[in-house]
Amino acid sequence: MPTYKAPTRDLQFVLHDVLGVDDVYTSLPEFEEVSPDLIDAILEQSAKFCEDVLAPLNESGDEEGCQWTPEGVKTPAGFAQAYAQYVEGGWPSLAADVEYGGQGMPNTLGLCMSELTGTANWAWSMYPGLSHGAIKTLEEHGSEEQKQRYLTRLISGEWTGTMCLTEPHCGTDLGLLRTKAVRNDDGSFSLHGTKIFISAGEHDMAENIVHIVIARIEGAPEGTKGISLFVVPKVNVNEDGTLGDRNALNCASIESKMGIKASATCVMNFDGAKGYLIGPENRGLNCMFTFMNAARLGTAVQGLCHAELAYQGAFNYARERLAMRSLTGPKNPDGPADPILVHPDVRRMLLTQRAIAEGSRAFLFFLALQGDIIRAGNEEQAKQADNLMALLTPIAKAFVTELGFEAAN
Repeated sequence: MPTYKAPTRDLQFVLHDVLGVDDVYTSLPEFEEVSPDLIDAILEQSAKFCEDVLAPLNESGDEEGCQWTPEGVKTPAGFAQAYAQYVEGGWPSLAADVEYGGQGMPNTLGLCMSELTGTANWAWSMYPGLSHGAIKTLEEHGSEEQKQRYLTRLISGEWTGTMCLTEPHCGTDLGLLRTKAVRNDDGSFSLHGTKIFISAGEHDMAENIVHIVIARIEGAPEGTKGISLFVVPKVNVNEDGTLGDRNALNCASIESKMGIKASATCVMNFDGAKGYLIGPENRGLNCMFTFMNAARLGTAVQGLCHAELAYQGAFNYARERLAMRSLTGPKNPDGPADPILVHPDVRRMLLTQRAIAEGSRAFLFFLALQGDIIRAGNEEQAKQADNLMALLTPIAKAFVTELGFEAAN
């Protein structure tokens, strides 16, 4: 496995020099205290955590993988301890709402942290990564009671979150879902059904897991028009905020995968689990897309992380592997051959890798910055962001096509 070195300077270049976030945040009252020095300090500290704590667990975590037991899923050695350090450092609350315990930093900085953790150890990063979507969903659609009960603990990192969509018979066509929600006298619902491919659905890194689940209330319309959204905790939460009894849900198994073996991908059974409606009835899919929007950025970050780590590994290998001599004369005269880094075609491939990583980073953080502008409510800058998006979309499609992939509409 390659040794990971956080690309702190590349991130600083994109933020300060390419996107000009310093001027943007100065113009937004919500972020006017986000100075260049503060941004750099956050990047440097997050890089240190990722290089020193997460990266060393990447290979060992993949070799050990997650283990299912009747008591719950056990994550690889060191994962829970690393998460405890992550929470102690205040990283889960970085870009969350101040009113509920967050630090109120721009989402762009939160995305920087996601890139660094994901490149250092993608499997580990998926556990807090799923929480981001749960946080955004509850911030946008949760009731005040739900925010006080669940959101504050998600933001602090004490609890983690999931997204429960896919079922054994349906994935992309969610209108076919069978998980049902039965009304209870106390205003809650009892959920019955099975969800599959649930990342971080069960683990030993936090004392509670907050599942965001789509289901159909009895009597609701068929198809996507009858889907509602629920918050379903692994452990029920008492009125005073303390943990109560175990909810009626469990992890039936975890998937055997080719990669990210240290990330628990779970089959989750809901056997009358108590849940609470998020947002209006039959508008669950609309609310869930708040989670999906966060997941889309997360998926884009995954591509960036793998591109960056692949480049770092290839570059280090090319510096060490010896083969033949440079066309312009020996570059390693005391050795039997020159490193392959000196050969033009190897350099071309490395530069292509780097271009993909750096281009992806610039475009991804541009998108995140537009989200910060919209979040801050600056209508003029938001309009400019829409115009830029219209300009950049065909450029992005052309870039993807040039790489040999079919550009999405």
